Amino acid sequence: MRDRPQRTGAQRPSPGLPLPTRPAFWRSPVRGVRFTAVLGLVLLAGITLLFVTGLLSYAAYNPDLAAVNDKTPAKGWLGLYLFDWPTGPHWLYRLTQGVHVTLGIVLVPVLLAKLWSVVPKLFALPPARSAGHALERLSLLLLVGGALFEFVTGLLNIQLEYLFPGSFYPLHFYGAWVFFAAFLAHTCLKLPRALRVLRHGLPAAESDELASPDPAAPTVSRRGALAVVGAGSLLLLLTSAGRSFDGGLRRTALLTPRGGAEPGSGPNGFQINKTAAKVGIAPAETGERWRLTVAGPAGEFRLSRAELLAMDQHSAALPIACVEGWSTSDQWWRGVPLRDLATLAGFPDGRPPGVLVESLQRSGPFRKVALRDNQVRDPRSLLALGVNGEPLSPDHGYPARVIVPAAPGVTNTKWVSRLTFGEL
Repeated sequence: MRDRPQRTGAQRPSPGLPLPTRPAFWRSPVRGVRFTAVLGLVLLAGITLLFVTGLLSYAAYNPDLAAVNDKTPAKGWLGLYLFDWPTGPHWLYRLTQGVHVTLGIVLVPVLLAKLWSVVPKLFALPPARSAGHALERLSLLLLVGGALFEFVTGLLNIQLEYLFPGSFYPLHFYGAWVFFAAFLAHTCLKLPRALRVLRHGLPAAESDELASPDPAAPTVSRRGALAVVGAGSLLLLLTSAGRSFDGGLRRTALLTPRGGAEPGSGPNGFQINKTAAKVGIAPAETGERWRLTVAGPAGEFRLSRAELLAMDQHSAALPIACVEGWSTSDQWWRGVPLRDLATLAGFPDGRPPGVLVESLQRSGPFRKVALRDNQVRDPRSLLALGVNGEPLSPDHGYPARVIVPAAPGVTNTKWVSRLTFGEL
């Protein structure tokens, strides 16, 4: 009778089933330093542009103007104010935010391919071979975590799905700084070698640490894999760019937000995010009893909609562009210029330091918004009473809303109840 072998400890994994910590586990022949370098350079250009357009979007809210505009009050030196947000060209915010959101969507396949190409390094042992290697691994952890956080929160925001805890604005803002700091550190560490590999190839004496030591039979070349990634990005471009820009791509914009209200047809039939019912505004509040309060050095004035319609009316063709990346084409707005109301409030030259706009909306991050003096002075900045030849619909801000060129959509306050001109 044979003796059974004694167990002296935990069973070791079969040599035929390597763990993810072993290079032999990762057998794709596509992985390699050159493949990763190409993806990295695309991300270097794309993410840098994403960061710049993100800061421009942040500046467009004029967060330094008044506390009601600043959704990141603890930002410290992270709040960079290089200039006052201009009002021209009138499509400026539509362009910058459209590029920001569309590019973010288009880069998703590139980001996923880049993470896939380096995933063996995330499992490599030991975790740190030296202080420099430990710094690299830490930056990689922040880079991967930051990238996933920024892209996921951004994609959820543009689909109006707020599944994350807290407000999108501070989460995305602070997350962007963490991600971009890690991205810069990683770029400084990897860019020189990536450029060298792309120009001259990998030196014979230098091993390709991303290539599998036991690759499987190839089913696609590295160029073919890059083409697949590029095709995925092109498909996302075709199905998302139309949400921000005019032209034939409007018809293919399958990724337009589905969480917003359907505007219907007619002169008021263009995109909206929130309806009057959703923010709790009853029809009685916007009916015959509604009055606009205009305040300033000359005192307070209460104006009915009929009295506003009796004032000089001006028209302006302006789009609405929102942080979610969608925008309308130019709509023809008609109403009273803000500078005329500033004159009524006690600024004879129509040049107040600014204006605080208040909405009938009782809650929400932008029920009160401050506008700069240059925004008030622009002749295209209106207290709009109608659009495209018809009165505003309730969901577009009836009885009166603000419309300002190049301003983010949420700062074009709907259901306006009060305008206070002066120091903010």
